[in-house]
Amino acid sequence: MHKKQDLSLFKMPKGFRGKPGWYVQIWWLVQSTLFRLSPQFAYSYRAMLLRLFGAKVGKKTVIRPTAKITYPWKVEIQDNVWIGDDVVLYSLGSIKIGSNSVISQRSYICAGDHDYSDPSFPIRGIGISIGEECWLATDTFVAPGVTIAKGVVTGARSSVFTNLPENMVCLGSPCKPIKIRKVKDGWSPALNAPR
Repeated sequence: MHKKQDLSLFKMPKGFRGKPGWYVQIWWLVQSTLFRLSPQFAYSYRAMLLRLFGAKVGKKTVIRPTAKITYPWKVEIQDNVWIGDDVVLYSLGSIKIGSNSVISQRSYICAGDHDYSDPSFPIRGIGISIGEECWLATDTFVAPGVTIAKGVVTGARSSVFTNLPENMVCLGSPCKPIKIRKVKDGWSPALNAPR
């Protein structure tokens, strides 16, 4: 009888990380020291570190020091994005986050998996796209290959395994749309800008 899983057969695909092993180790060292130990308010400093390691990071991003990014060179974060405490961007594949989106604390964006149908358990990078103006509430899990469209809100502790349609409030495990996201009457950027 054949084994369902034999990890002695596992091999890291050539070039899978996108950078040499030594470069990955330098990033992990920088992340665990210079990035993680930086003051809470040092948002532009952390954005600069991510850019140095190949991430595309837009203007006025808020990235907390406890956020963890596996491979920054596979990450694109647009303008005015907030990434909360203990968020994991498990960027085995590409992760794209649109402008004005919030990824709340302890959320896990998982852009990779293993092919469990193959006994050698090969690893795969599978990209994730999160649109503009989204809010992923605390402890949201996003599975590999998912696209979250513009304006989506996910409820706390939701698990997103399939694509979510534009401008919907979604929740659950599995996460499903429950209602249209509405904007308050009378709202306008000019009237509601922070003062």
